[in-house]
Amino acid sequence: MQTKNKLEALQKTFQTLEKCVVAFSGGVDSTFLLAAAVRALGSKNVIAATATSSTFTHDEKLETLQLATSLNVEHALLETDEFDDPAFTANNPLRCYHCKKIRFQSLLIWANARGIPWLVEGSNIDDSNDYRPGQKAIAELPAVRSPLKEAKLTKTEIRETSNHWNLSTAKKPSNACLATRLQYGLQITPERLKQIEKAEKFLRPIVNGQLRVRHHGTLARIEVAPDCIAKLAEPQTAATIATKLTALGFDHIALDLTGYKMGSMNQRLQ
Repeated sequence: MQTKNKLEALQKTFQTLEKCVVAFSGGVDSTFLLAAAVRALGSKNVIAATATSSTFTHDEKLETLQLATSLNVEHALLETDEFDDPAFTANNPLRCYHCKKIRFQSLLIWANARGIPWLVEGSNIDDSNDYRPGQKAIAELPAVRSPLKEAKLTKTEIRETSNHWNLSTAKKPSNACLATRLQYGLQITPERLKQIEKAEKFLRPIVNGQLRVRHHGTLARIEVAPDCIAKLAEPQTAATIATKLTALGFDHIALDLTGYKMGSMNQRLQ
């Protein structure tokens, strides 16, 4: 199916919903989803809602506010309570299922209180190729829809159309919540997530493209694009990084020589 036909199907999906709340993270997919909802329904029939907790960085919150303003959409930041659920903080392979279920249920309650029956989220058809237990949570909540996936839009098509629509996120690197950086079995705590947030914020000006600091307890494993590895391994730069990350509480700092891999923490699960 051509992209044009998929976009037409996307528009029709929104028109059947009439009004919706968009689960908005400020990433490539959710920004495109929000823009598509506004195009189909008008800004008065769309609200962006961002679920926030320690898994979401301060900079990400600010970016969602800026993006929603640029799209002229009402936007709400909603604090969610997944840290009250030991099934989430235990950090087993179903972590994302528990988190999504809690977050989407909270967003649905908030939406329904405003007379809006539908919550839409930004999964695309390519997400079926990775381990994503959060999809099970979506399947269990009939009022949550995934319009991009339903229209069979790929990540490439979403980026290309985002560029055509002049969305600032068109070339934004893919991202995931901070909890995905923790080794399975290592308890999720706000303190550990803050370590990751600060480490990545320090490293971001040094590298281009993808960046992850994977948390293995006392060890921080840095993943970057292969062409950035040599730069980080340069002795003076490496020493500066080691000093900073040691100050954040890591005893050992490792540079992954295989480079960034999407969902690298999931490899042993597949």
